[in-house]
Amino acid sequence: MALSSHCLVLLVLAWHSSAYGPDQRAQKKGDIILGGLFPIHFGVAAKDQDLKSRPESVECIRYNFRGFRWLQAMIFAIEEINSSPTLLPNMTLGYRIFDTCNTVSKALEATLSFVAQNKIDSLNLDEFCNCSEHIPSTIAVVGATGSGVSTAVANLLGLFYIPQVSYASSSRLLSNKNQFKSFLRTIPNDEHQATAMADIIEHFRWNWVGTLAADDDYGRPGIEKFREEAEERDICIDFSELISQYSDEDEIQQVVEVIQNSTAKVIVVFSSGPDLEPLIKEIVRRNITGRIWLASEAWASSSLIAVPEYFHVVGGTIGFALKAGEIPGFRDFLQKVHPGRSVHNGFAKEFWEETFNCHLQEGAKGPLPGDAVPRGREEGGRGLSNSSTAFRPLCTGEEDIRSVETPYMDYTHLRISYNVYLAVYSIAHALQDIYTCSPGRGLFTNGSCADIRKVEAWQVLKHLRHLNFTNNMGEQVTFDECGDLVGNYSIINWHLSPEDGSIVFDEVGYYNVYAKKGERLFINEEKILWSGFSREVPFSNCSRDCLAGTRKGIIEGEPTCCFECVECPDGEYSDETDASACDKCPEDFWSNENHTSCVAKEIEFLSWTEPFGIALTLFAVLGIFLTAFVLGVFIKFRDTPIVKATNRELSYLLLFSLLCCFSSSLSFIGEPQDWTCRLRQPAFGISFVLCISCILVKTNRVLLVFEAKIPTRFHRKRWGLNLQLLLVFLCTFVQVVICAIWLYTAPPSSYRNHELEDEIIFVTCHEGSLMALGFLIGYTCLLAAVCFFFAFKSRKLPENFNEAKFITFSMLVFFIVWISFIPAYASTYGKFVSAVEVIAILAASSGLLACIFFNKVYIILFKPSRNTTEEVRCSTAAHAFKVAARATLRRSAASRQRSSSLGGSTGSIPSSSVSSKSNSEDPFPPPPPRALAPPEPPPPPPPPPRCKQKVIFGSGTVTFSLSFDEPHKSAAAPGNSTPHSSLEAQKGSDGPARRQALLPLQGGDADPAPTLPETGLQGPGARDRPPGPGDPEEMSPGLVMSKSRSFVISGGGSTVTENILHS
Repeated sequence: MALSSHCLVLLVLAWHSSAYGPDQRAQKKGDIILGGLFPIHFGVAAKDQDLKSRPESVECIRYNFRGFRWLQAMIFAIEEINSSPTLLPNMTLGYRIFDTCNTVSKALEATLSFVAQNKIDSLNLDEFCNCSEHIPSTIAVVGATGSGVSTAVANLLGLFYIPQVSYASSSRLLSNKNQFKSFLRTIPNDEHQATAMADIIEHFRWNWVGTLAADDDYGRPGIEKFREEAEERDICIDFSELISQYSDEDEIQQVVEVIQNSTAKVIVVFSSGPDLEPLIKEIVRRNITGRIWLASEAWASSSLIAVPEYFHVVGGTIGFALKAGEIPGFRDFLQKVHPGRSVHNGFAKEFWEETFNCHLQEGAKGPLPGDAVPRGREEGGRGLSNSSTAFRPLCTGEEDIRSVETPYMDYTHLRISYNVYLAVYSIAHALQDIYTCSPGRGLFTNGSCADIRKVEAWQVLKHLRHLNFTNNMGEQVTFDECGDLVGNYSIINWHLSPEDGSIVFDEVGYYNVYAKKGERLFINEEKILWSGFSREVPFSNCSRDCLAGTRKGIIEGEPTCCFECVECPDGEYSDETDASACDKCPEDFWSNENHTSCVAKEIEFLSWTEPFGIALTLFAVLGIFLTAFVLGVFIKFRDTPIVKATNRELSYLLLFSLLCCFSSSLSFIGEPQDWTCRLRQPAFGISFVLCISCILVKTNRVLLVFEAKIPTRFHRKRWGLNLQLLLVFLCTFVQVVICAIWLYTAPPSSYRNHELEDEIIFVTCHEGSLMALGFLIGYTCLLAAVCFFFAFKSRKLPENFNEAKFITFSMLVFFIVWISFIPAYASTYGKFVSAVEVIAILAASSGLLACIFFNKVYIILFKPSRNTTEEVRCSTAAHAFKVAARATLRRSAASRQRSSSLGGSTGSIPSSSVSSKSNSEDPFPPPPPRALAPPEPPPPPPPPPRCKQKVIFGSGTVTFSLSFDEPHKSAAAPGNSTPHSSLEAQKGSDGPARRQALLPLQGGDADPAPTLPETGLQGPGARDRPPGPGDPEEMSPGLVMSKSRSFVISGGGSTVTENILHS
């Protein structure tokens, strides 16, 4: 066992010595050794290993000045700690630092050195070999830089629980403590950086980008996180490519073709500088400009990319940088570097040669490597390249480091250097916690403490996980459960310095991971120069922004970021550009013409102020005025025959109802309120029913009187005014009950209708129950139909009694109006519903008023000669004469037909005439004597009032003339006088007793001659029982006549004389 272990140690040491010479490390002894991994070179030379001979270690190429500065930061921190009297007193820290050449293989090579040394110490082989150059175990490692390199190193160090504190590896995969048990870092992980990138793209309203990522454990997880964040923000990715510094030419050409052909102007890159450099070189060669590069922290300040020769391509890059720190005295320390004085730093010699592009002479230990090999300075952009054939001159050793500008001396923004500084101090404070640990209060079993002189790596790891200290900037430093430090980012913009033409990184904002979402990003856009010179924010969208008033419409087969602009539909708006959807306007608002905002909807109702409302109001007021005027005329001339003949009490009530009808139409005008909605339909319905009831009772009464048998006084009293008013009340009461039930069960209310028209709110009345409205109008129409029936049936009665023809016509107008109203009401909407009903009310009311009353008002005002008792009687007598004439002519025609049938002759019935003559003499005067001269006639008395009637019927025309004399009291027969009951509707005591005569039709005939029980004509019962002088009670008062009359009916050559029987 001992032999095998001894052989293993020899093997490791032999391998270690061959791989790492003195000039390839920085090493210093101490009580405690810290390891370091830094990229002193950017890569290794490509070499085909055909394995025909022993493989050799690959050569590192392309010197990295920034990597050497990071190494110097570690050395500076260790020396500062060693000189500190409070931190680790009486303890000396040493170091072993190796170059990773930015590759996994070189990093693992160095890591094996740390692990092997620790394994040798654990075997305790001092008794087997005398190791004078023994170096203590490495209890912690600072590094590495790239996430891919750190991932490989962490896997190896984690096996032995050697703590690894990285200063630049930000991959979020390294936060997995199940896989990377001993990994910690002083840089935030990429999770926040990817989120910040997506926030920047959203801030500038870009949605069409391309992505590039290094093909390693840094680029792939970072760009994957960015995709997740972009998807949440509706950001589309046009292309996504992987790159590497080891990609062949064809792969690079293919990626460049994709970038050149893409319409995406913003390119997000998660990569390191070395991996991105070959691609940028090809893009510069092709002169592909106009792209905005969004750089991750790994290359945002890379000296490989930020060179003036590339500025026309990468100028204006927006990148993330770590928060800069301060290291007092570091600047002087950097300037003191010298190959002769830096005896522990084996990288100082190569640094000097690369800085001054010279060659140091060989030392005492033998010739320096690479004496005849041309070397060039790639990183700083100055000096020769690797392909240069020029040989370097000898270095004098007196060169001034301050005279040359290299990235090594760029200490203005110490970001990674400060992270290295902080990593060393974190380990030192963990050791300090071990050094000051009191037994019983330690972190190990039973509160025990580790021995600082024999401390092991896993013990340091334990204390690092519980570390908590304050750094030199006054900030609290502690690692979370994932071994990460939460930090903020600075946002930088690449500008071209006007002084020396170099690229400077101007800070234009920051990203605060501690702030709440939505407030983490701050960018000062005024400080940004796009493409290095422009202030205008570039456009990187698949489609042009949709203006306000439009929304994005999906194009089938295209990403969601590629859309067409669709105008917002009516009722919706968008007040911002590039809106994903249009917002609906509130209920009382509607979109304007451009759909950019909502405007209040127009509220429409039948207003008092609009022309239509004014016109209807004027017509309603005119109707009220005319009705009031007619009522005033009737009241003023209430004792005239015309007014008395029309049943003035019912006429007054009828005119009042018409006033209510016209007035009810006004309740339909104006903005509907709940109370107006509940008032207008009942007011309209009750007013019209009252009106129709008056007409119905008035017409029906006269018709019943004319068609009934001769009534007694009891019958006349029964059909008096009280009964008429009762009938009107009962008919109206039914409508009142309908309205009451309606208002109780489903009362109407005001209603704002948004559905009829988009831009208008119609304020209408919701009727509550259309069935109730139907009952209201139906009942009104039913009464009107009954009234029309009676009016039509009594159309031939005396005109002055019920104006049957005019009532019939008014009912026709009423029906036409309301039958037209139904389809009009059903087909209109909004304010026109009220307008239609108002028009119907006004038309029906005007028809009733005009047809029933205008003729009478005309006679009263302009034809007063016709407003007399004689005229009324004449009209009544005319009706009787018409009937009598028809009966007489029918009898004459029947007689002639019988004579013709007996005598064998036939003849036609000629036109006949019935004439009535009246004078003061005897109706049958004797003929005057022929021999004597006629005496001087007395002066003729004034002619009595006369009326002339003309009857036209089927076979001829009858014309008659009536005259009336005032009756004398002395001429009255006391035994036969009866109470006066004429058309004047006067009581018996109102006037003197008059001479009355009956107009019976002698000779029974099938066509009866009606009389008036109330107004002077006999009813149809006379045909069955002709009245005689012995039955005065069964007779109605006849026409009042002063003298005897004779009526001569002539026709067809024969004359028929009808004698009048005196009472």
